[in-house]
Amino acid sequence: MTTASHHSTGRPPDELLERAVRKMVSNRSVYGAILRVENGSDTLRWSGASGDLESEDRYFIASVTKLYVTTLLLQLRQEGTIALDDPISKYLPSDLIAGLHVLDGTDRTGQITIRHLMANTSGITDYFFGKGPDGKAAAASLFAGQDEAWPLERIVDRVRTLKPRFVPGQKGKVHYSDTNYELLGRIIETVAGKPVALVFKERIFDVLELTDTYAFTDPHDNSVKPMYYRSSPVHVPRYIASITPEGGIVSTASEVMRFLKAFFAGRFFPASAIDELKRWNRIWFPGQFDFGVGLENQLIPRIMSPFRPIGELLGFWGQSGAFAFYNPSRDLYFTGTVNQLSGFGHSAAVAAMVRIMRHTT
Repeated sequence: MTTASHHSTGRPPDELLERAVRKMVSNRSVYGAILRVENGSDTLRWSGASGDLESEDRYFIASVTKLYVTTLLLQLRQEGTIALDDPISKYLPSDLIAGLHVLDGTDRTGQITIRHLMANTSGITDYFFGKGPDGKAAAASLFAGQDEAWPLERIVDRVRTLKPRFVPGQKGKVHYSDTNYELLGRIIETVAGKPVALVFKERIFDVLELTDTYAFTDPHDNSVKPMYYRSSPVHVPRYIASITPEGGIVSTASEVMRFLKAFFAGRFFPASAIDELKRWNRIWFPGQFDFGVGLENQLIPRIMSPFRPIGELLGFWGQSGAFAFYNPSRDLYFTGTVNQLSGFGHSAAVAAMVRIMRHTT
């Protein structure tokens, strides 16, 4: 199923767009894909789907949620409620965070700032993939379908058993950690005086008049397409309902697109703030990309478009293969999902985006 607008100069042909979304499911790990493509002038607005998904299906956007967290934090900063270089101890009780970052016998939790959390430069280990004293990661049982809630208190208890990766803010160091964004969610709740799900709704969803976008908080909600881990559907509603700030938003490709365009257009905060987010550190897992301050840059090897470099591809990935990216050099926006938790489907989404960017002037 596809929808398209009128043609314009430099617009990729519909057949190329159709082929791109079909090829996303030729990856043996991908059972369904959604792809939406728009440009800044709205002369290109196309959406399509393949496999077991339809273009307007609701899906879990997973860590793309973190881009919405970035939005809230920049708004709060603009209003003078927070400063990004404030220590997190200004907003979080000591009994919650004490001992969260103990390295070589020294507790450095007090050195961690909001910016460190946003940039994944706090050194705090990821509770989800970090292996505990038993050698196991929390992710393993969840991917096997063992559904259980992970409230922040449980997360920090686990993190205290995991060794930090480096000193907060250590130059050139980065570690992708969902723990950071769980803490940011609690900071937002503290200053807003309400659950982060409600802050998302009031400050983003309602403002953009999004009707299919919400924080997943009801484990009995079965209106969202299930994700896959390898070849098995994964149903973990209790878990997703408990991790709102790191990855709990449900949306559609068209509504993520509306948000993505508003994010880069300065609808929520001055557009000039985007440049401040581009303090890149290279991440090698999951995937290879540069992580800034609450923003990612997906790296596209020059060999994939040798004569017309693609340049920056700014936005965010989700563990589920959900994506939201903007390519400034061609003024193209991409949203959608490959709905595969294993990480093996992300390359299919990258290939589709590259194919389209190569054919757009």
